[in-house]
Amino acid sequence: MRSLRLLARWFLASSFWFLVVSVLWVGLLGIVAPPVTWVMVDQAHEQGSIQRTRMGLDHISRSLPLSIIASEDQRFMTHNGFSFEAMRKAMERNKKGKRIKGGSTISQQTAKNVFLWPGRTYVRKALEAWFTLLMETLWTKQRILEVYLNVAEMGKGVFGAEAAAQHCFDKPASKLSREQSALITCTLPAPRRYDCNRPSGYLLGRKQWVLRQMRNVGDVLDPEVLERRKTMIEKKEKQEAVRKARRKSK
Repeated sequence: MRSLRLLARWFLASSFWFLVVSVLWVGLLGIVAPPVTWVMVDQAHEQGSIQRTRMGLDHISRSLPLSIIASEDQRFMTHNGFSFEAMRKAMERNKKGKRIKGGSTISQQTAKNVFLWPGRTYVRKALEAWFTLLMETLWTKQRILEVYLNVAEMGKGVFGAEAAAQHCFDKPASKLSREQSALITCTLPAPRRYDCNRPSGYLLGRKQWVLRQMRNVGDVLDPEVLERRKTMIEKKEKQEAVRKARRKSK
């Protein structure tokens, strides 16, 4: 009995300090730029060096975050860090033995890149969910975007928007066009396979898809556009709920 009480005390103490440290850690990185990530260290060891230049969101072309939202997570500005619709689709596809991209939101990808190590274990996924929740609570959406745009791998050994813009187009991230932003975005699913400096036919075709999605989604960083999009999403969700209810009643 005594050993059980000691074990319970140890568990409670460990949980308490994990909670305190993780909250303070996320809070600190809401103000201070993340110094390095696990993937950066791994690529620096593999490639010999990496390309990375930190840049504030206001020094990055607006078209780049918009292209990433349109391609990777169209409800980023309206969800609380998790896209249950994307998770549902991923589960359905997994049951059929098919691979799917897009189950993780931008917030989840940021949490994974900044706070965790690569992998697919249940422990890592649980920690990813926890850090995503903390980020969505303590950070603004703009801060999440800014951190993501500074730590995401956008080429072999290339991290962040500024490094990608210089590597691919020899220009600062602030000067990227919509087409150039879309091309950089296309590398995100497999940055060590795709190179926007030497785009393949597939990458150029994918760029056109991203541009179409950007037109469909619109400038959701604009409060008025975002409000209209929220209204549209709510309307679609209500319509879908009605359709489901009708199917069940038949």
